[in-house]
Amino acid sequence: MTASGGARAGGAVRRLVRQGVAWGRDYTWIVGAQAAATLRPPAPDGLASGDRAPVVLVPGVYETWPVMGGLARALHAAGHPVHAVPALGFNLGTLEDSAGHVADRLGVLDLDRVVLVAHSKGGLIGKLVLADPDAGARVAGLVAVNTPFAGSTYARWFPARPVRALSPVDPHVLALARDVATHARIWSVYARFDPHVPGGSELPGAVNVRLPLDGHFRPLDDPRMHAAVLDAVTHLARDTSERPDA
Repeated sequence: MTASGGARAGGAVRRLVRQGVAWGRDYTWIVGAQAAATLRPPAPDGLASGDRAPVVLVPGVYETWPVMGGLARALHAAGHPVHAVPALGFNLGTLEDSAGHVADRLGVLDLDRVVLVAHSKGGLIGKLVLADPDAGARVAGLVAVNTPFAGSTYARWFPARPVRALSPVDPHVLALARDVATHARIWSVYARFDPHVPGGSELPGAVNVRLPLDGHFRPLDDPRMHAAVLDAVTHLARDTSERPDA
């Protein structure tokens, strides 16, 4: 083996080790976050105050909104009222049903120029809401964190239907991927290594922000992710306020 070949092999081994450690830390973090969300659930309206653009959280499958609590608190500290969608529960419904819950919540709260901040499957739901003629008119844009816009190749092998529905060959995922009309209103923010979305979260036509983070869940608690999402929310809210008809 040449010196350059040895260096490449060494780099590949170090990357695999780094990713393996990140994978383990990712599951450790989400287990703790889910336990805290179940045992000590925060009040759903505790972050609803603020004078900047309202934010609605859309978590991923098997998640409740407190899993996004660190991100929610960072947005609230910056002045954004943050709302949850309690009807989502653990978000095990179809994309269409879940989008209906989000649309209903926007109507009940009478929110306008709202920014959806979503994690994983929540980004697919948010994209459906954007495309809805009525609910989408209330939404300034979508910030999607680690979302499998083209599906996840691992999902097809998962034993539970709510996750298998995120397979890249699922007809609903395929139809949603073909609809590009909303992409200009989406910021996709994602980790450099996401063990649940091996194909990545880059979305053509959207603003794509790749961060030097590893993991699918743990980046939700990272200040660098919080800063990137806050920047995205600020841009989307400002873009809407500058529209002539806004």
